[in-house]
Amino acid sequence: MSSLLLSLLSAGPTRGDTETALEATLKQHLERSGDILRDDDLQLALFLLYSLHYGGVLNVDDRWEWHPITNAARLALEDAFEAQLRRIVHVPALPEPNAEAVAAALFALTAQDSGPSLSRFVASRASVEHLTELVVQRSIYTLKEADPHSWAIPRLTGRAKAAMVEIQADEYGGGRPDRMHAVIFAGTMRGLGLDDTYGRYIDNVPAIILASVNMMSMFGLNRRLRGAIAGHLAAFEMTSSIPNGLYARGFRRNGFGDDVAWYFDEHVEADAVHEQIAGRDLAGGLAESEPDLLPDIMFGAAACLAVDGWSGEQMLEAWQRGESSLRLPLRRLGDG
Repeated sequence: MSSLLLSLLSAGPTRGDTETALEATLKQHLERSGDILRDDDLQLALFLLYSLHYGGVLNVDDRWEWHPITNAARLALEDAFEAQLRRIVHVPALPEPNAEAVAAALFALTAQDSGPSLSRFVASRASVEHLTELVVQRSIYTLKEADPHSWAIPRLTGRAKAAMVEIQADEYGGGRPDRMHAVIFAGTMRGLGLDDTYGRYIDNVPAIILASVNMMSMFGLNRRLRGAIAGHLAAFEMTSSIPNGLYARGFRRNGFGDDVAWYFDEHVEADAVHEQIAGRDLAGGLAESEPDLLPDIMFGAAACLAVDGWSGEQMLEAWQRGESSLRLPLRRLGDG
């Protein structure tokens, strides 16, 4: 599916035999796939389709972004992907649709997250090779950090919109390009001898990593899912500060300095503030203004915890077996 898609995109955006084959292949693959979240081919195809909106991965005609065939393929993949998430993600009981109740429910939900602690492993046991794989996997999102959530800004109003803009302004460096979180993370990659070109390691990462990023893009790009992207960002911020402190400890334990650990240090303080804004003003404010979105707010938060938990499990379980966590292991340190 992804190979056929790449062949199609390499040509000009006109209908033809390849486009007909793409539709048929996608239909067959969706019928056969038992687990879309862990299907390397389908998650890569969806990631490539989303990349048409972001740029930075494929050097293709920009008209493909809104071409009927690419949008039909994206919508078909999204329908199947969202349906699976809604089947398997457990959503807690809904709170009252007011800011304080929603924030309390989200803090309770994130406090119950009892998955394996990847961050504690990194702090106490991870080797340089483990740290390199962690950074490779995180690069798929973090070199575009904040972009998936930013799609929601024009879809929100009032208190929720102001909160989203406040959080995102920090993510983009508060007007200073050198302090953009994606730019700081690129420095971390270079400090480990990695290539910071966006998308350099797409072939190396497993499907669940692409699924995590694709889920954000799906929530952010679809106005009907604006509740889910607000809930996702709230949970994302609420589970960031403490783990990032542990990640920073792991990097320093392995001899890396402030230039490499800066990204993680930055998130310890920033996200401790962001979690309050995201819980009360963003998610809570949205629930107050649009109570019908409350189920999706809680779904987005629960989906964030579930999918990121599964991606953490994948890394940790591989390392505990003495294996690489990557789909295609790096040939040597810093070389994809």
